[in-house]
Amino acid sequence: MKTTQSGTAEAIATNARRDGLILLLLGSIVFVLLGAALENSSSAPLVDFRAMYYPARCLLQQCDPYNENEVMRIYLAEGVYGRQDTAKERQMATRYGYLPSAFVVTLPFAMLPWGPAHLLWVAITAASLIFGAWLIWNSGARYAPVLAGCLIGFLLANSELLIDQGMCAGIAISLCVVAVWCFLQERFVPVGIVCMALSLAVKPQDTGLVWLYFLLAGGTYRKRALQTLAATVVFALPFLVWAWSVAPQWIQELQANILAFFAHGGINDPGISSSGGHGLAMVISLQAPISVFWDNSSTYNIASYLICVPLLLVWAFVTLRTPNTRRKAWLGLASIAALSMLPVYHRQYDAKLLLLTVPACLMLWLEGGLIGWFALLANIASFALTGDLTWAILLPLINRLGVSMGLSLQMLAVAQAFPTPLILLTMGIFYLWAYARIGNHTASAAELSN
Repeated sequence: MKTTQSGTAEAIATNARRDGLILLLLGSIVFVLLGAALENSSSAPLVDFRAMYYPARCLLQQCDPYNENEVMRIYLAEGVYGRQDTAKERQMATRYGYLPSAFVVTLPFAMLPWGPAHLLWVAITAASLIFGAWLIWNSGARYAPVLAGCLIGFLLANSELLIDQGMCAGIAISLCVVAVWCFLQERFVPVGIVCMALSLAVKPQDTGLVWLYFLLAGGTYRKRALQTLAATVVFALPFLVWAWSVAPQWIQELQANILAFFAHGGINDPGISSSGGHGLAMVISLQAPISVFWDNSSTYNIASYLICVPLLLVWAFVTLRTPNTRRKAWLGLASIAALSMLPVYHRQYDAKLLLLTVPACLMLWLEGGLIGWFALLANIASFALTGDLTWAILLPLINRLGVSMGLSLQMLAVAQAFPTPLILLTMGIFYLWAYARIGNHTASAAELSN
């Protein structure tokens, strides 16, 4: 009788894993096919990749990659894009806004002509994100494989802009997710160190706080963080020296490029007058909703810091004080994945880092009760409101709406255009509370092994 029951339970578990994988596969197929279709039909495809590819080509020719005029010369000479671009597209493609360390990833692509380079970039972006998603599904499948497949498949199916625009966040976040899995599972650790180092080299603003978790957590995790830091320095230093040799003023030029993007009405301005901060790939940091009431960079930056810094300090304190368990790690990473989007500039596609929240969500769901339901609803809402398909549907509807029912214009603007930072803040606070809750008791032997 016990053998029969055991066999039945194993069959149910096997079927659940199969169904979860099918859902993950469906989301991956939608992500790849729809992303490729959008990239082929877009009037301005791969703008973000252009912004990394052509400055790297400039560096290869011993030109200043931070000088807009020098990059523009190469951009126009190659003749793939340029003359038909809008002024905004041309600015995005020729004003380089990344640190020299990013060349460690982009320079190999810049050695190739545009055709094979962009195809390889798109292929690696899609493959790496799907692989990272599968690793997270595998970590969450021990709790609820079908629900894990639903959540992750939904996130993937809502990520087409990573392919359409060639966002480097796709590769950086995927590398970070692979590194997290390697560190927590204690498998393929050298691969994890290299992946995290490359991720930090490209987009430290996306994955730096994830790295900080491992530094603060202590023990073996701190060792991995320090090894990653050393690897990052090794990768970045040659490109830093190279950039300084061809562009001695690169720091001032980088600052000028960033200021041009963040100027009032600029592409990265989070305020109402922004030329590129809203719509698809919108700005999702807290500056966006705050700027509706105070459209001044000093004011909305300070207000954002006043909200986020106390939460980050609490998170750091809990990380330092709580014993190392896998449960603790997933909850700590879930809270920081959401909170890291808020204090400084981030866009919709950066929120794919929320993949790291799925195992924590499923752990809380397995506990049941209101906590489990809140975790699930928070994840569904955040995945939806950071999704590309969601906003492709909602934005045309929002543009047709008007002020009604006594709501002020400002409140209506927040409710219509800026719900994403608010759900991320809610999600971050919730997971921070769940994270702090486990620090109030001594870990059992079972928890230490999970």
